[in-house]
Amino acid sequence: MTRPLRIAQVAPPFERVPPRAYGGTERIVHGLVTELDRRGHEVTTFASGDSVVPGRHIGTVPQALRPLGYGGDSLPYMQLTLHEVLARATEFDIIHSHMEWASLLLARVSPVPVVSTFHGRLDLPYADAMFRDPPAGLVAISDNQASTHPDVPWAAIVHNGLRLTEAPFGTTQRTDALCFVGRVAPEKGIVEAIDIALEAGRPLRIAAKAGPTATEREYFDTVFQPALKAAGRSVEFLGELDQADRDELFAQSHASLMPGSWPEPFGLVLIESLACGTPVIARRIGALPEILRDGIDGFFGDDVTAMAYKVDRIVDLDRRAIRESVLDRFSVERMTDRYMAVYRARLEVPSAGATGDGDGEAEDGRGEPELLDTRRQDRMGALSGR
Repeated sequence: MTRPLRIAQVAPPFERVPPRAYGGTERIVHGLVTELDRRGHEVTTFASGDSVVPGRHIGTVPQALRPLGYGGDSLPYMQLTLHEVLARATEFDIIHSHMEWASLLLARVSPVPVVSTFHGRLDLPYADAMFRDPPAGLVAISDNQASTHPDVPWAAIVHNGLRLTEAPFGTTQRTDALCFVGRVAPEKGIVEAIDIALEAGRPLRIAAKAGPTATEREYFDTVFQPALKAAGRSVEFLGELDQADRDELFAQSHASLMPGSWPEPFGLVLIESLACGTPVIARRIGALPEILRDGIDGFFGDDVTAMAYKVDRIVDLDRRAIRESVLDRFSVERMTDRYMAVYRARLEVPSAGATGDGDGEAEDGRGEPELLDTRRQDRMGALSGR
């Protein structure tokens, strides 16, 4: 049995950990920190000052920036976060960064090994240049996300996981209404969701974040609001909901809609809905086919008409089986097992295997990630005993 690791988790400063409402990366960070702490590791979380996490917490800004309405340049705040981490880097065995592209700089200059998880899109104009001569320890959150850069030597592909067991199921009266959860943005398909509901003859409830930037506000005012008004009383806009209210919305809904054109690197909304036993009707794009089993967890459709047609077929699906499967496939325990394997590979410490405390690798058939960095052998002795 290897001794507990000293692990730094580094979150962007824009949302609280955990987020009060919208914030996918921060939910993953919170779940990972909580599970690592439960397993006895010494975890330090670099996040906004209003974050609430177990273990040690170092605030990088007094309060999360987005809820304050900040929509300006992110670079200075990312640099401040990197400065805080590097000033304490030698206190840790390993640093796990969730800072997107800033993680590459951190990995190149850190005196201790870094694991870098990318949570966003990678099919971007500057990505090839950024990934030139990449550092070790890069992690993608789906096969689809990694496939945009097949030459990158990914340390592992680790699907996101959440603590989904508390998602409501069978305790709420289900309605015939559809729901949409996400952002008020054209690429998320929010107007298409309205069209699907109207064509299917179903009510629709929308829980969505409206962004602070001028472009986002313009879309909200000139596109979304007119579509909402034209739809009439059958479509209800609820604004941005916290997790409990969002789960209740899923649990009450006949099905969830994900008709966006944005190539989801993962899709947390999808697993949240499935955990409530609520099937999803989605566009076949991004990583969604890795998560949604067509004809089992919901249906894929290529356009508004095809997705509207699938709404009445939802009654043929087994909601309990949907929930049980997603709780197994996308648990926070399974995700943490995979990250522990990545950490130990970076530190060249043999995996302890599956143990009673859950600190072994999940039996997902991938095997332990390939070791990319062989320069850290001097650290092995320090981590080989309790």
